[in-house]
Amino acid sequence: MSGEGQPTLDTDGTGLKVTIVSGLWHHRIAEGLLAGARRVLEASGATITEVQVPGSFELPVASKAALEAGADAVVALGVIVRGGTPHFEYVSAAATDGLTRVALDTGKPVGFGVLTLEDEQQGLDRAGFPESKEDKGAEAAEAALATAIVLRRIAGHAPTSIPA
Repeated sequence: MSGEGQPTLDTDGTGLKVTIVSGLWHHRIAEGLLAGARRVLEASGATITEVQVPGSFELPVASKAALEAGADAVVALGVIVRGGTPHFEYVSAAATDGLTRVALDTGKPVGFGVLTLEDEQQGLDRAGFPESKEDKGAEAAEAALATAIVLRRIAGHAPTSIPA
């Protein structure tokens, strides 16, 4: 992906509490995603907490707990690399469906930073390292912040103009 068509988002996180929930599998790639998310959230002015879980399968339950404990948004980060068994499909579907359900059930945003990869190089290309083509951790944090801001506007807690 080239980033072509990427929107400019309002990411002023002043007054927002955001939790990063990250999986531990594929440590190097996961650390790159985490660094990108941290950088965006720190620059936004949001209050940040971090939670680590064993892998991507565990992201939904920890994300839901963070949102129910008072976080305004979650940034979910994980790395799933295809192997020779159907495990990839099961974990990818569970993480994706679970995180979608968490967002809908809580009414709070979940920035989706779960990489589903054919090989580790694809992850390195998306992990936000200086040699990477993309920074999916940063993008997930930006999406979570921007959506939390929109939800506050809709609820009447911020200026009423919602950018189109």
